[in-house]
Amino acid sequence: MVTQQTVAERAWSRYTPQQRWKRFAGFAVMALAVGWSLVSIDIIWPWVWDAPAQIGDLFRRMVPPDFSDLTPIFWALVETLNIATLATFVAVFASLPIAYIAAQNTTPNRFTLWLGRFILVSSRSVNTLIWALLFVAIFGPGVLAGIIAIMFRSLGFLGKLMGEAIEEIDRRPVEALEATGASRAKVILYAIVPQVMPTFFAVSILRWDINLRESTVLGLVGAGGIGVILQGAIDTLAWPTVATVLLAIVVLVVAGEAVAAWLRKRVL
Repeated sequence: MVTQQTVAERAWSRYTPQQRWKRFAGFAVMALAVGWSLVSIDIIWPWVWDAPAQIGDLFRRMVPPDFSDLTPIFWALVETLNIATLATFVAVFASLPIAYIAAQNTTPNRFTLWLGRFILVSSRSVNTLIWALLFVAIFGPGVLAGIIAIMFRSLGFLGKLMGEAIEEIDRRPVEALEATGASRAKVILYAIVPQVMPTFFAVSILRWDINLRESTVLGLVGAGGIGVILQGAIDTLAWPTVATVLLAIVVLVVAGEAVAAWLRKRVL
């Protein structure tokens, strides 16, 4: 005879008692880690509570924006666009050999495999502003340092995605060409390139869109672009100009997003 107690014992449960305790333990560890982080970073809490009032005061200083002289801002936006475009163009082609040696199915040997992956990890591990600071110290302030910084940052992103695309290719066209005695260059050109071409265009457009956003802040460390005007306006407390520059950056980013979406529709 099936009693009510037996039915209750057989009732479906998403987690077993052991799984439930493991989840509780995981949440507890996470809560302790977050609490320890908040305590250890020494937040000045009076400034946090005062932040809404400061935001309101800053907003009042920035309104209305100053549209009296838009020429320097326009040319700074053009410079920012050029930095992103040139850096992406160079990085796309520089990343191809790195992606080739970082893919397991095309790398010549294990040394080149780990060399390629080391380059990709190194590129992604360093933030764009850190690269910019480094190249400003080498080449001096200006656009060149910004282009090289964006390029170095892009290598890891482009190389990793292209390398993964190469690893996922269909091996049958490669084996067919190799069976005919085709050279390595012809195997790459006729068996590998056609398969990764859609990924090539997709990641190139995506990286250009990302680089356009990152180029807007390079001027904060002297690497050219609209960030130079933004930093100068902040340093001189010209808040209406700051508001104008921020609006210009929003317009540039939105326009870049629209162009990237249009390119994806046309190319892919």
